[in-house]
Amino acid sequence: MSISTTPQVQGIFDPATWTVTYVVYEKVGSACAIIDSVLDYDHKSGRTHTTSADKVIAFVKEKNLKVEWILETHAHADHVTAAPYLKEKLGGVTAIGDHIQQVQKVFQGVFNLESSFKTDGSQFGHLLKEDEEFKIGKLTGKTLFVPGHTPACVAYQIGDAVFVGDTMFMPDVGTARCDFPGGDAKVLYQSVRKLLSLPNETRLFMCHDYPPTDRAICFETTVAEQREKNIHVHDGVSEAEFVAMRSKRDATLEMPVLILPSVQVNIRAGEMPPAEANGVAYLKIPMNLL
Repeated sequence: MSISTTPQVQGIFDPATWTVTYVVYEKVGSACAIIDSVLDYDHKSGRTHTTSADKVIAFVKEKNLKVEWILETHAHADHVTAAPYLKEKLGGVTAIGDHIQQVQKVFQGVFNLESSFKTDGSQFGHLLKEDEEFKIGKLTGKTLFVPGHTPACVAYQIGDAVFVGDTMFMPDVGTARCDFPGGDAKVLYQSVRKLLSLPNETRLFMCHDYPPTDRAICFETTVAEQREKNIHVHDGVSEAEFVAMRSKRDATLEMPVLILPSVQVNIRAGEMPPAEANGVAYLKIPMNLL
């Protein structure tokens, strides 16, 4: 695939979860893909709403775009995906990397899910294999396997743009944690270096931004900037140094506020658990386990 192609990219930031949803397209009226959407979730009440997703829908309609893909970089632990809602309103195929099966197996045990829950990834419309290419109208996307934060993380390369998920953040924030089930700091280092081996001018789009207080939200950088300035993994940082730093730092971090609701919904491609006899769906909170 050609990295010379320059797709249009619209980032839509959700301040409640610090998440950026992307709409990627060639031009007005063309096909598009939506990457890492957000369903608003109030953890105090258990209620959901669609404010963030509706902003995505408004942009898609404003540009007269046709949604072909609703993509996930991984099963997020910090926000609930809006994929089913977007698919209902806009169409498109939901997709994630095929290693999601491994994550489903782990969390089936963590949440003691119903016996009918499948761990074959069939909740998604398509499972993308490593290096698999897919079309977004005239654009070509490529799936890059970048585990470490989770064992199933992927990035999406579309022309000169790469959507890195949670592998890394802006240079002054660093890299993602590796202490979730199946995470591995050594593997993340290798994944980051894989991304940073792309041409220096490659545009990198972050899934989140957690900025220092002295700058505004920002979620686009380049391979060259990351190699020079990333505080955790700039050129010259060895694998051993990175693993030591990441392990020490991860030991101090609290679990994300939404990890328990998010993961058990996101491994279902955004669908809620089956409703019980009273017609209500319930999420589980495992006690003293994580």
